[in-house]
Formats: sequence, C-alpha cells, structure tokens
Amino acid sequence: MKITAQEEYGLRVLIRIGGCSSAEGMSIPQLSEAEGLTSHYVAKLTRSLRLAGFINSTAGNKGGYVLARPAEEIIINDVLKALGGALFDNAFCRTHSGAVKLCNHSVDCSARSLWQMIQYTVDELLNKVTLYHLVNPEKDSAALLEAILRKEL
Repeated sequence: MKITAQEEYGLRVLIRIGGCSSAEGMSIPQLSEAEGLTSHYVAKLTRSLRLAGFINSTAGNKGGYVLARPAEEIIINDVLKALGGALFDNAFCRTHSGAVKLCNHSVDCSARSLWQMIQYTVDELLNKVTLYHLVNPEKDSAALLEAILRKEL
C-alpha cells in the first residue's frame, strides 16, 4: 500500500488546522510555512478539504481555514478517501484487465478477495480514528491509537 503525497500532505494540513487554537484559523501562507509546502499546493489541498466538508474558509484580511465540525467528528478514513480514494474499489478490476477488454479472472479471482479483505481491514481501523486522535503530540496520539488497536484485537 502506498500513501500518496496528496493524502500525506492533506492530512498534515488538516491536523495543523485542527490543532490551531486561533478562532481565525490558519491562512494559506501560515500553513505553507508550517508544513514546508508551496502556497499553490496548500491552496489545492485546502480546496479539496473544503469541498469535502472538513474545513471552512473565513474571509477577510485575517481570514483562514477552520474545522467545519469538531475534530471528534472527522473520521480519518473519510479524509483519506476524499484526498486520494480507496485503496481498492470495484472499478479496480475494470481498469486493470490487462490487454483484454474483460479480465480473465472477472468471475473467479482470488487476488480480488485479498484486496477486498485488505480494504475491509483498513476501513475497520481508519473508521475508528478521528482527527481528535491526531491533533495531539506524537506520544499522546500514539497512545490513543494503540488503545484503539487493543480494543480491535
């Protein structure tokens, strides 16, 4: 499984916004400097996050981005899917049929079973993780995530 740059940086920008204590939020230049990203790329990421309903923009000279809802209500699985899509979805088989129009394994595919099982497992875990779990320092976030895993097993 590979995490795309858009998923990584988009999640980092959302965590940064979620951890901001200012009621005005964070501006694109502030996010750009804090994350070491270009303003253009931060604008692209914040647009995606805004359109997906995770953040709101505040207008004006002191405007910026704030969470659209409490961090406890923002599910990380939803965020990652909005930024990059699912690891495996039903369209996968249609787009990876090889040189033929219909995949030779479209009826009986053990590989598809593996991908579906992995997607299910990833979804089960990431549906339990919220932005609230990630806006803390790494040590605290790790403890919260470990507690989620212990309940899972």
